[in-house]
Amino acid sequence: MNSWASIYLPPIDAKFIFPPLSLRNSASGLVSALAVKDDYRMYVCGITPYDATHLGHAATYLTFDLVNRYLRAMGKTVHFVENVTDIDDPLLERARRDGVNWQDLAGSQIELFRGDMSDLHIIPPSHYVGVVEATPLIVKAIGELETKGAIYEVDEDRYFSVRSDEKFGSLAHLSQSEMLQISAERGGDPTRIGKRDPLDALVWLHQRPNEPGWPSPFGAGRPGWHMECCAIALNYFPIDGKDDYLIDIQGGGSDLIFPHHEIGACQARILGNKEFARIYMHTGMIGFDGEKMSKSLGNLIFLSQLVNDGADPMAVRIALLAEKYSLDRVWQSEKLDSATEFLNRLRLLLSRPEVAPTDPVIRKMIDALAHDLDTPAAFKVIADWCDETEKGSQGGSPGELARAIDLLLGIAI
Repeated sequence: MNSWASIYLPPIDAKFIFPPLSLRNSASGLVSALAVKDDYRMYVCGITPYDATHLGHAATYLTFDLVNRYLRAMGKTVHFVENVTDIDDPLLERARRDGVNWQDLAGSQIELFRGDMSDLHIIPPSHYVGVVEATPLIVKAIGELETKGAIYEVDEDRYFSVRSDEKFGSLAHLSQSEMLQISAERGGDPTRIGKRDPLDALVWLHQRPNEPGWPSPFGAGRPGWHMECCAIALNYFPIDGKDDYLIDIQGGGSDLIFPHHEIGACQARILGNKEFARIYMHTGMIGFDGEKMSKSLGNLIFLSQLVNDGADPMAVRIALLAEKYSLDRVWQSEKLDSATEFLNRLRLLLSRPEVAPTDPVIRKMIDALAHDLDTPAAFKVIADWCDETEKGSQGGSPGELARAIDLLLGIAI
């Protein structure tokens, strides 16, 4: 599947030193430095394309874009893979509701998503992979799990036995009752009769009447949700046999920690014989009107609508990055107004020939981002520079600062 257009990354002077990037690991709850390497492998879970990109999506992809930018600014190679769940129950349900072909619906929303990512100045993935195109890889992975005794049948469907991995539960650290409740809320079927464990995960759904299916040794059908990301991640990254981890960063929204990332990690450990991710990294939820922003609640604010209404995508980017990525937060129109005002002020000051010293600003921005992507601190540094410039301070390079802001924060001035 095609990604979106590539993004130009401005150069940065070698005088600026980049500390190792520290990130919060959801598995430990601690902020720790990412091991310094030449190559990094980052997998970020993508959309199910039955509706447009809302601000919760945008905040997540902006966060991992910052990771990508920082590592590239260090001079590292980043192998970035993102999936798109272009076959799933919500997509089929929406297509039936609207009386449209499910493939046409998916195609239109994927194209809209590409445009949204381009508007937000997000670096495209090295591989943007749809589940439909990856189905042969998923079938192969299920077969390998079956040979290891981790798959069983329930009424022609296939399930993954979560207890086949002794580390099941080590990511989310939830009680049994919490896991059962969340599983039921997030696509699981803990009450299905015939399962060995209520938390076991569907990996292959036997073809239902009037639904699409693909051939497999288990009969025609389609993949389960968690299985798709595991198979794609294990097949689209370069293999490093000397590394203790299969990939470096597994990313997504915090609503994916359980069951999606928990179970995907179990499957990957069994298939790859080592820990899946060095860091499991998750973004907070974006709320609106007192609730988490989600399709099921119908309280979505779509990026494309904001842009169509005249919002500058760079102002949206600032508004979404102005608060700590890992915290749940609430969207308010006033935040976009403030971000727009800040962006206009910054553009005006960077157009001046004489500005306050910029090297200290860039160094402080780098240090802020190095510590778990502390964007509030980075924006505070820039705001302080604006104050100093307006007071008449001189000695800086507006072009160099503009390039650094573009490279590190993705804000095209």
